[in-house]
Amino acid sequence: MSYKYEIGFIGCGNMGSAILKGILGSSLSVPGKIAASANSEATRNRLRTEFNINIESDNTEIGKNSKVVFIAVKPAVFGQISYSIKSLFKHDQLIVSVMAGKSLKIINKSLIGYDEFSDYSDKSESLQIVRAMPNTPALIGEAMSALSYSESVTDANKALATKIFNSFGKSEEIPENLMDAVTGVSGSSPAYIYMMIEAMADEGVRAGLPRQKSYTFAAQAVLGSAKMVLETGKHPGELKDAVTSPGGTTIAGLAALEEMGFRGTVMEGIHAAIMKSIDMSK
Repeated sequence: MSYKYEIGFIGCGNMGSAILKGILGSSLSVPGKIAASANSEATRNRLRTEFNINIESDNTEIGKNSKVVFIAVKPAVFGQISYSIKSLFKHDQLIVSVMAGKSLKIINKSLIGYDEFSDYSDKSESLQIVRAMPNTPALIGEAMSALSYSESVTDANKALATKIFNSFGKSEEIPENLMDAVTGVSGSSPAYIYMMIEAMADEGVRAGLPRQKSYTFAAQAVLGSAKMVLETGKHPGELKDAVTSPGGTTIAGLAALEEMGFRGTVMEGIHAAIMKSIDMSK
């Protein structure tokens, strides 16, 4: 079937805009073939000005007329949104959700017209849905995204979803039952890293560094360390040992961190985020 738009966005705030920027920057589509709907006039005006895409005032226009549909609204309003667009979607469309805590089953049931708490078993009604968990570095093209697929998603559409999410960072396919783990390790972790950078910089200031320079030193150290893990393929412990001289400053710092329970504290923070994600999915 032919569609008016190649890609449509239902909701296009910060995350939707980051995805849109990646799509346009990678030439996966052009502004004239992309459309978005948004709740506020300010967002609609921003999208027109920044991206020159088509703007629709009604979510149903996006749902009916887009080959690929991104649902990028807050999870709390999905029930209201799904009621207005239910039963619109066809089996050749690809639906991409970036909503936290909404499973493939719930999204499918809601969009084909079932209440999300009702039961059904007809696989012929299964839509092609991608459940994605990007993180906020998407805003600068450095996202880490997890992708899970409904059984109906074709290989071609899996490849398309991978191209889209790789256009603003990196992506990995995972089983949906690991999505809560990804939420803790990747989805929420930028906030933990910001807190660590802030603490590192605070100590730099206490030792005499100017505030802004201290932030720069701390942030660049984190960035460089992350790239070392990704680009060398070495175990983080091996990289740690390589910069830890006998009797030196680094081992003194590591010993203090271990004494204060640094490793266990980080694990407990991630565990708390994972458990909260599980609770939100119920």
